[in-house]
Amino acid sequence: MQLRKENILIVDDDVNILELLQRHLQSWNYHTFKAVSVKEAVTILRDTSIDLLITDLKMPEIDGFELIKFVSEHYPKLPKLVITGYPSVQDSLTAIKSGVVDYLTKPFTKAELKTALSKSLKISESQAEQKKKPLGNSTNVYGDIIGHSEKINSIIQIIERVKDNKATVFIKGESGTGKELVARAIHYQGKFSRAPFIAVNCGAIPENLLEAELFGYTKGAFTGAESNRNGFFQAAHGGTIFLDEIGNASLAVQSRLLRVLQEKEVLKVGSNQPEKIDVRIIAATNNDLREMIVNKTFRDDLFYRLTVVEIAIAPLRERKEDITPLIDKFLFKYGIEYKDRFVKASPEALAVLKRYDWPGNIRELENSIQRAVIMCDTIIEVEHLPAHLKYTLDFSSDELQPLKVIERQHIEKVMRATGNNKTKAAEILQIDRKTIRQKLSE
Repeated sequence: MQLRKENILIVDDDVNILELLQRHLQSWNYHTFKAVSVKEAVTILRDTSIDLLITDLKMPEIDGFELIKFVSEHYPKLPKLVITGYPSVQDSLTAIKSGVVDYLTKPFTKAELKTALSKSLKISESQAEQKKKPLGNSTNVYGDIIGHSEKINSIIQIIERVKDNKATVFIKGESGTGKELVARAIHYQGKFSRAPFIAVNCGAIPENLLEAELFGYTKGAFTGAESNRNGFFQAAHGGTIFLDEIGNASLAVQSRLLRVLQEKEVLKVGSNQPEKIDVRIIAATNNDLREMIVNKTFRDDLFYRLTVVEIAIAPLRERKEDITPLIDKFLFKYGIEYKDRFVKASPEALAVLKRYDWPGNIRELENSIQRAVIMCDTIIEVEHLPAHLKYTLDFSSDELQPLKVIERQHIEKVMRATGNNKTKAAEILQIDRKTIRQKLSE
């Protein structure tokens, strides 16, 4: 029987097993990808559409269980098949609980492999429609968006409503909250995902060049324009253009953007011939555009055109339940990149990371984890974290009080124990009576 052609990723540190599996799979007309380590497998998963994962469990550095955990979190609908030469009841139970479809023990026959493949891919087919449904509260990953807070789930619900149309979307939020990730999710989770996605940071391009970069220019339009050139809008034709830091665009650029939104056409710098364009515009900023409108630095007509659908991303301090899955993501990412293994954080380090308010949001959290992974060996301890994180205290906690409060409480406790005998209390506290009176009066 001829099985369907699918993309299958095989992960095993034994190259002989890899070759054997590849021969079997290719004889059934499958596309195969091979990896000898978890690090290599993760790279393939991020760059390729995979329909089935086949992995060994016992591998050096990062084992197969960590790969299964990664796939379950980041690719929850991808079926997983385990093949191992070291079978145990405990490993089998752990694998099945982790969502593994089947479990084969080496050596296995070609027929056994074929049966396991059929079973796994049937599971994949039955889940194909479910991939299109909004993710529930229990899921940590949607596209590249990480989190399960109510605020993140509300954003995902909006994305589900706009991803398959080309309505203009405006994303607002503090720096580092992940505005571009939301824009990419809108594009890549929808039916236009195969079309171009062009991201433009309007704040990073000099004002005198932004018009030409966005809309293109004709030969001789300005000094240095030696030929006709398309801009970012032409490059995004049929897809999505993401205009980050739109508040930095000059009034002249804003006027041209308004024309694009109203007429669905662009005009190159130096040209009088408009070009029709089919582009979805997603804009974002951390500026207050309404205040800029009052100050006459942003056009109100453009603002209302941009904000057909508005998405507000809450800062990380307002959705602290998302910190843990973000930490897990960055620990795996930088553990693989810098250490070739999975790095963990101690409970004490995790407590510090969860306590901090993260004014720089996700970008600051990622940078802190990246640094800590570099500084540690296998486990991140408090000493590996940036100093400003370690010494940030939460004074709302009953356990963390200013020194003068703790000192007064202790003096009062000693006074009660001595029946308010200041002489005896001073002897126990090893201070004089005058100091006790002074501190109590304070």
